[in-house]
Amino acid sequence: MKHTANTNAAGEDALPRRLYVYNGGFLTQGRIRRILKLAGWEIRLGAPSEPDTRSGTGQVQDWVGIWGKSPTSHRGESVARKRDTPVLRVEDAFLRSVHTGREGDAPLGLLLDRSGVHFDSSCASDLEQILATHALDDTALLDRARNAADHMRLSQLSKYNAFNPQSPCPDAPYVLVIDQTRGDASIRFSGADEMRFREMLVVAQLEHPGAKILIKTHPETEAGHRQGHFTAADESDRIRLITAPLSPWALLEGAIAVYTVSSQLGFEAIYAGHRPRVFGQPFYAGWGLTQDEYPVARRRRKLTRAQLFAGAMILYPTWYDPCRDQICSLETVMAQLETDAATWRQDQHGYVASGMRLWKRPALQGFFGQSKRLRFENKAPQANRLAQRLTRPHMSWGGKSGGADITISVEDGFLRSRGLGAALTPPLSLVADDLGIYYDPARPSRLEQLITARSPLPAHARARVERLISGLIRAGISKYNLGRPGPSLPEGHRILVPGQVEDDASILKGCSDVASNLGLLQATRAANPQAIILFKPHPDVEAGLRAGAVDRSEALQHADAVIEDTDPVALIDLCDEVWTLTSLLGFEALLRGKPVTCLGAPFYAGWGLTQDLGKTPARRAARPTLAALTHATLIDYPRYFDPVSRRLCPVEVVVQRLEHGDTGGASLVNRLLSKTQGALTSYSWIWR
Repeated sequence: MKHTANTNAAGEDALPRRLYVYNGGFLTQGRIRRILKLAGWEIRLGAPSEPDTRSGTGQVQDWVGIWGKSPTSHRGESVARKRDTPVLRVEDAFLRSVHTGREGDAPLGLLLDRSGVHFDSSCASDLEQILATHALDDTALLDRARNAADHMRLSQLSKYNAFNPQSPCPDAPYVLVIDQTRGDASIRFSGADEMRFREMLVVAQLEHPGAKILIKTHPETEAGHRQGHFTAADESDRIRLITAPLSPWALLEGAIAVYTVSSQLGFEAIYAGHRPRVFGQPFYAGWGLTQDEYPVARRRRKLTRAQLFAGAMILYPTWYDPCRDQICSLETVMAQLETDAATWRQDQHGYVASGMRLWKRPALQGFFGQSKRLRFENKAPQANRLAQRLTRPHMSWGGKSGGADITISVEDGFLRSRGLGAALTPPLSLVADDLGIYYDPARPSRLEQLITARSPLPAHARARVERLISGLIRAGISKYNLGRPGPSLPEGHRILVPGQVEDDASILKGCSDVASNLGLLQATRAANPQAIILFKPHPDVEAGLRAGAVDRSEALQHADAVIEDTDPVALIDLCDEVWTLTSLLGFEALLRGKPVTCLGAPFYAGWGLTQDLGKTPARRAARPTLAALTHATLIDYPRYFDPVSRRLCPVEVVVQRLEHGDTGGASLVNRLLSKTQGALTSYSWIWR
């Protein structure tokens, strides 16, 4: 069992503990205070009570909180000695944030250690005790560890993540030497000093004569916050300093050997397939997975990579979910950090946007303007000129160019809202495509590339998407989530035919021979003369907001029933198959195990998962599983905005918000505006 701050040694629930602190960071950094509170620690000022005045329950209530081995730690240590009070040492967890703390990013987890601190090899920390004494033989735990380690490597997640994984690394092969910041406590308390770095560089050259040596600087050195041990003066014809923000995983991939003193990159090197040469005594040394120049005598156990990862990344840290504001699992933090890193990498230069209606702009700032605020222009040509002047990408809704160059097309995502887009309900998800757009089969899209890349699907990704699909089905979640129950239906082999908005771009671009709701009904009846055909008009059409209505009497010439005012997903379980032009309901039916026939070319057609009667692109040659298609469609391609925490989030957060109705909704102005739309359908360009 993991021993957290609110459990005792026997794993029993303990009362909240008072944590007396003497470092201003505990008071000024809200995220740290919050994680400690959720983990059962109440931060206090003053002095802890004397031993004879404490609770008679047998539980120690007063502790002293210290930040690792910081310059201020002596204050708390002095009080703890005088008051005979136990010490809790706090440090950032091993997956922290996009940027460093000095640049203002808050941590996604803490290490709460009651025995020592993980980088102090003079005594056994809680982490060392876990690695030395925990059985680490639970199959489920080790499977989680293997999957999470693969996730970290394949998604290129590190402690700090302000780098672009696509930035080219120096040509391989080379020897990688890892620098650290001067004066860092993790060096001194790992039994090392500045001379160890000099020794390490000399040994690297001696052991690899003639090989190219790359010295990787620390992110805080790259940002100019702290000096490292190596400078440009150490460069030579075979030694090069790497100061650019490159992916550590990409650097590790090209290395033939890795040398470190006590850097966390040494730990990550293990999961990149290396046996790093270690010149200090970090937490990951001494377990048979490193070459130790100065071994820790008491560490005699041999661990597998999965066991080391389970102890260091699953059992030891206290992880925090900033969207749900709760202690969480490693997997939840990895999904959040992956979101944070990916959006920062895409958005760091900012955007110029055109074709965005006024009511959409606040939502777009939340989705794309958290690194740099969006600059809006009404006309695409003006936006294009501004984008070129600012060297920013130019984005437009649906790629409407007006003759200008558009680099990114924006559209609603597939889990959009609880309410209609045409009713001006703000979206919870959007997609941004730098190649095309998912509903236009005439040209490649980023979604197509993601689907192809997800074949085959790694184990960690398969486990995640299977949980996601189960959650969507259990909660009955779809694009609009109107929440209306399904009616009683005629008996027989039921085919659901979802109507669509006929002037929607997915129809105009994705259909050829059949491109109307009436034509879809006629084709479905012709191919299935004995079936029970159920026609479900599109919610926007039902509401009178968009074009595509079929006269009820005409529809009933081909359908057995017209089902109105019902959540379309509620009908899927009641039907045996779905026939569609390009409706997203076809994808939602696939998730629920129903056969789907497509007369157009929606994004999910052409991959071998549907019966395709329309023309699909020949380039869709991959044969992904449904899980792979879903991962690309719902996890990789869209971005999601949490209306509660007001931050970008993983898909799982939006699913929970939709399930519980915590979605915000349209503003008062948008609600008033939407009420006028039914009478102004022919002027829909005003709001669309």
